[in-house]
Amino acid sequence: MLRRLLIVAGIASLLAARAVAQEADYGIGVPVTASFGAMDSQRLRLFNPAASPLGANFRLMFYPTLRLGPHWFAYAAIQVRRMPYFYYDAFLTQQGMQADVIQGYVGYSLHRGPATMVFKAGQLTSAFGSFPLRYDDAENPVLDQPLSYITRIPVRADQLLCGTSDLLRQHYGSVNASCGGTAGPGPGLTPATPYGLPGMQAEISASRFDARVQTTSSSPAYLDGWHISRQYLQWAAGGGFTIRQGFRLGASAFRGPYLDDSVSPWLPAGTTVRSFPATGTGVDVQWARGRLSATGEWQHFRFDAPNFVVSPQISSGYAELKVRLTPRLFTAGRVGYLATGSVLDTQGVFASSFAPTLRATELAAGCWLRPRVLLKVSYEFMQSAGQTGSRYNILGLQLVASFKPVEWAWR
Repeated sequence: MLRRLLIVAGIASLLAARAVAQEADYGIGVPVTASFGAMDSQRLRLFNPAASPLGANFRLMFYPTLRLGPHWFAYAAIQVRRMPYFYYDAFLTQQGMQADVIQGYVGYSLHRGPATMVFKAGQLTSAFGSFPLRYDDAENPVLDQPLSYITRIPVRADQLLCGTSDLLRQHYGSVNASCGGTAGPGPGLTPATPYGLPGMQAEISASRFDARVQTTSSSPAYLDGWHISRQYLQWAAGGGFTIRQGFRLGASAFRGPYLDDSVSPWLPAGTTVRSFPATGTGVDVQWARGRLSATGEWQHFRFDAPNFVVSPQISSGYAELKVRLTPRLFTAGRVGYLATGSVLDTQGVFASSFAPTLRATELAAGCWLRPRVLLKVSYEFMQSAGQTGSRYNILGLQLVASFKPVEWAWR
């Protein structure tokens, strides 16, 4: 898999991306963000108590870009990292190299008066949510990601839950449901992904208004790559209004099937996986004034499922604040939560929630050592309802450097 991804990355680096210079109609470039990360946390010892609580790894982000004339362009975002690198990687058993084509698409832009329209086709980040646009380490003022983009909830796409009692015995991360599908334990769904989906998208921006509409072949909660035969049309849309410079309000939503075909034999008669969609709605805000900037999101997800009258639901949100102390120094913080809703199965068994509420508070400081070299340090407090102590807390350091090894423009 890694070899195939790297081959795709190499091809994309020749075919993809962003305009290198505003004044040039034709150009090619490959901006790179290289990051070194280190962490200290008991999370690294969850599966092996004898393991060291210290870890250090790296991440490379490649952004190959190509513009062919005033309208056509191509873009890619390719991630190569050694795990565990992210804070959430420390909860996983995976180690070693991992490569992902987060984006890789062909686009066409059009200008009509004050309006700009853009059409894209290929591997696209979801139109749902706003955080995926800040996935680069140089854009993220802290080190971790919001909970809805990284938490594996107690629901699987390739297994069916028998009801409320079956759901209550599951845990974040691993799921082993009892009413059909792929046998054995496995990872739960992530409500919203920061990674790419095969699809098409149309965007428009005019004055203070912006909007995007997207169709994809897999759900933001359950990624299917180009090689997967299971393809069910999804839709996602988002938009926003800039009230004044530096202050924008936005909203987004998605809906479509999320269950895998492996559960089809166990579905109620007369239904298919299309009968049980996943639905997400969200609002977001961005604000900046002087030395202060803030951003936040609130999201709600529902996963329709057989054997339930009130299906599993998740709500999540975060607020983030950044304070620029000097041209080089800043502090930042993010507080967030993820909570489960009430469920009621067809047998009449009710629960006010089906998993503990998660809360994360991260405090960070950053220093631009050079114009394109950033050093960040953060400490995250991770709490789960009913648990105490600092077992899931984490101290991290990140050194980020951005550069352009390839840049060529003509005409």
